[in-house]
Amino acid sequence: MERDALVIRNRAMAEAFHTPPLKHRLRHWLLRGVKLIPILRQKSPDKERILLIRPDHVGDVLLTIPAIRALKHAKPHAEIHALVGGWSAGVLANITEIDTVLTLDFPGFIRNSEGKSTLSPYQLALKTARQLRHVRYNSAVILRPDHWWGALVAHLAGIPERIGYATHDVRPFLNYPIAPVHQHAILQNLRLVERWTGAIAPEKVNYTYPVSDEDTQFVDNYLAECGLSSQARLLCIHPGAGTWVKRWDEERWAQVADTLSEQLDCTIVFTGGGHELGMIRAITSHMKTNPCVMAGNTEIGQLAGLYARALAVIGPDSGPMHLAAAVNTPTVALFGPADPLEFAPWGARDQHYIITSDIGCRPCRVLDWGTDAPEFHPCIREITIGRVLDATRRAVQASNRG
Repeated sequence: MERDALVIRNRAMAEAFHTPPLKHRLRHWLLRGVKLIPILRQKSPDKERILLIRPDHVGDVLLTIPAIRALKHAKPHAEIHALVGGWSAGVLANITEIDTVLTLDFPGFIRNSEGKSTLSPYQLALKTARQLRHVRYNSAVILRPDHWWGALVAHLAGIPERIGYATHDVRPFLNYPIAPVHQHAILQNLRLVERWTGAIAPEKVNYTYPVSDEDTQFVDNYLAECGLSSQARLLCIHPGAGTWVKRWDEERWAQVADTLSEQLDCTIVFTGGGHELGMIRAITSHMKTNPCVMAGNTEIGQLAGLYARALAVIGPDSGPMHLAAAVNTPTVALFGPADPLEFAPWGARDQHYIITSDIGCRPCRVLDWGTDAPEFHPCIREITIGRVLDATRRAVQASNRG
C-alpha cells in the first residue's frame, strides 16, 4: 500500500478506535444512574489519610513519584496510601513517602481476563468500596485521567474529597474535577495534587528513584557471574514492550548491540521480563559479541541498580526507559504509536533522545491493533539503525560517561 493511502487508512482506523463503542455509551448512562443513588458518607477518619489510585503498569506508576513526593512534603503528617495493581506494587517499595501500598487486580488491566463476567467490575467495585470505608480516607486522587472505575469506587466508599480529571465517565464521581491538559504525564500527575502543594515548575520536579545497597550488591554479584567486574563499562538494551506495535526488529537490535559494544568499548546487558527471554535469545543469536543477559532475573530495585551503572539504556517506549531516567542514566527511546509529549523519559533532551518515524498517522495512541497486519503499522520499524547509533553516542557523550 502506498504511504499516503496507508496514513489515511490508519487515521480513519484510529478515529474509529477512539470512538466509544455502544457498550461504553451504555455504561456511561449506567454510571450516571449510579451517581444519583444516595451514598452514605463514611465515618470521619481518626487522622488525615489520602488515597492515590493508579491501576497502570510500571512506567505510569514511576511517573507518579514526583506527585507523591510533593504531596508528602506539603502534608507531612498525613498518611499517604497507594492503591495499585500487584504488577506494579514493587515500584513503590523503596518510596518512603508512601505509608501503605494496597494492591488490587483492577478490571481491564489483568492480562488474562477469561472467565470474568460482565458484571464482575461492578461487583468488585462494591467490594473494594466496602473495604476502603473501613480504612476511612479524607481524600482520593484518581491519577489515571480516564479511570472511571477508580472514581466510582472512591464515590461508593463515601470518600469526601475526590480529585481527578474531568473526563467523560470520571467527571460524575468527582467533587474536585480538573480540566485535562495535553502535557507530560509527570506534570499531569502534579496538577492533581496542586490543591495541597501549589504549582510546581518543571525545573523543580523531583524525579529520582532510590537504589539500595542490597540492590547494588545484587547487580555486582550478577555481573560477576557474567565475568564482569564492578568497574565494567555497560550499555543496557531493553528490547521488549507491552505490545508488538512498539517493538523493533530483532536483527536490528543485534547490529546495534555489536556496533555499540565495539565503538563504546562496553559490554551489552539485555534486560526484560521472563516472558521476553525468547525474543532476547533470538537477538543474541544474531550477535558476534558476547552480551550479558539479565532478563527475568531482576526486581524493579535491582533493575534500577543496574541502570544506574550503565552508560545508557536504549529500547522502545516502555517503563524501563522511565526507570533509567529516574536514576539519571541517559536513554534512547524508540517511539511508535504513543505520544512522546506525554511519555518521553523525563530529563534534558541532550541526554534523553526520542526517535520517531515521520509517518503522518503517528502518534495514533492505539497500542493494540489486534489482528491487523503489522506491515500496516510501520512507525517504529521505519526507525533506522544509524539513527539509534547516533543518538546513543550523543547521549553518552553529553552525560560525560563515555
